Amino acid sequence: MSRLKIISIGVDTGSYGFFVRRIADLARQRASAYVCVANAHMVVEAHSHAGFAVVVNSADLVTPDGMPLSRAMKLLYGVRQERVAGMDLLPDLLDAADRGGIPVFLYGSTCEVLSAMKGRIAREHPRLHLCGTHSPPFRSLTDDEDAAEVALINGCGAAMVLVALGCPRQERWMAAKMGRINAVMVGVGGAFPVYAGLQGRAPRFMQRLSLEWLYRLCQEPRRLFGRYLVTNSIFLMLLFRELLPRRKGSPSA
Repeated sequence: MSRLKIISIGVDTGSYGFFVRRIADLARQRASAYVCVANAHMVVEAHSHAGFAVVVNSADLVTPDGMPLSRAMKLLYGVRQERVAGMDLLPDLLDAADRGGIPVFLYGSTCEVLSAMKGRIAREHPRLHLCGTHSPPFRSLTDDEDAAEVALINGCGAAMVLVALGCPRQERWMAAKMGRINAVMVGVGGAFPVYAGLQGRAPRFMQRLSLEWLYRLCQEPRRLFGRYLVTNSIFLMLLFRELLPRRKGSPSA
């Protein structure tokens, strides 16, 4: 495994299976660690805010969630890297936790989503130890509330915490809990409602064409318009700026 710099953050390389196994290993070790699932939005956010770049670059693993990052790795370094998306990681990590006897905690999203997720997990993974769930308020927590959450997660024996607060909130939350929560924390973004069956996922052909963002934009245009159209445009501009000097210096340019 190596970590390659994509504009503002380092992104790890490796097979999809490697990432699933590595996260499961961290859970079995009861390591206080966190995993960022990176996309173009995260890259631009880190480019705009140096403090957030430190948060992402301090993660134990940074996976290439979006196809734009996988393609950027090919353009910048000639590395063929498969996508390691939160939408795929969530069910596969639950499967790994089921097989490995790893207690799981779900943190984030809404009570409705968490309830639907618990129903699906009970049907598909009846032996999985889902040791707790929590839907936090959409505001800053008081010190007492923060301490109570940490006590809740540690007290139930969680070894893997799947976090869905959205970028950059979930990454900041995980970084702040390093050394306090005795589990590996994985930020899976918008994967909760999809797993719960309350939101659809783009067809495979759209995923392969890097158009999953367009499918999600059609589902939630008001919320995602600025993030996808504006942020993706900034990402492409930044990537072009990274590529230009390399192309100029290339013998085949």
